[in-house]
Amino acid sequence: FLYYVVYYVIRYRREVVRKNLTESFPEKSEQEILCIEKEFYHSFVDIILESCKLASISKDEMKRRMTFKNVDYVNTVLRNGKSIALYLGHYANWEWCSSIPLHLDKNVIGAQIYHKLSNKNMDRLMLDIRERMGAVCVDMHKTARYVTEISAEKKISIIGFIADQSPRKKDSRYFLHFLNHNTPVLTGTEKIVKHYGLEAFFLSVKRVKRGYYEAEFIQLHDNPKSLPDFKLTDIYYQMLEKCIIENPELYLWTHKRFRHAERL
Repeated sequence: FLYYVVYYVIRYRREVVRKNLTESFPEKSEQEILCIEKEFYHSFVDIILESCKLASISKDEMKRRMTFKNVDYVNTVLRNGKSIALYLGHYANWEWCSSIPLHLDKNVIGAQIYHKLSNKNMDRLMLDIRERMGAVCVDMHKTARYVTEISAEKKISIIGFIADQSPRKKDSRYFLHFLNHNTPVLTGTEKIVKHYGLEAFFLSVKRVKRGYYEAEFIQLHDNPKSLPDFKLTDIYYQMLEKCIIENPELYLWTHKRFRHAERL
């Protein structure tokens, strides 16, 4: 029902979605684009409802619906005293990834960087929902200060960065090829990884079936500091693009991700 309201009645950002899909997949026919578009809106409304469910779902039920691969290896890295920067994208159900602390040792900080909402009441509500599974939400403008503080206190952490945000035009300093665009990207996560000596992982999320997801921890590189500038960012975007090409309907196409990009 919500799909029909959003897609056919409200027509929420349909022009943006169609433009993004058409430019990102020039090899696909109009019919194929339309099919992906409709599948995306089905997935989109599911994510809206699943995000709302975070307010009441039990921890046991969450662990049943959102599972993680290679979490034992991640825990080994953390137990060895290494903190982790976790790269994510607006792909599949990124909100449910806040349940990662349920799978970590109790002494490990599970944090996520978020964009503070202008409405204080709504911001407080979203924080309460996102922190129900044990995660700590950190205002993106306070990221460096937060990482500095916990590093100085020698606290072990895994911090999630949804790193596929589009930078402001004046901050667009590094471009790479992503989904048939020459795209400006944020590189702050890479700088934090190298400066604080963090391990770098990518979280590859798959939808097993409706309401069920599986996420796999994939190490981006075993020695990020040894990489030339922006190489870690390149690797992240290559992995994210691979996921999107495999299941394009799971990406968040409603955002104007390519507003400062050049079509290839």
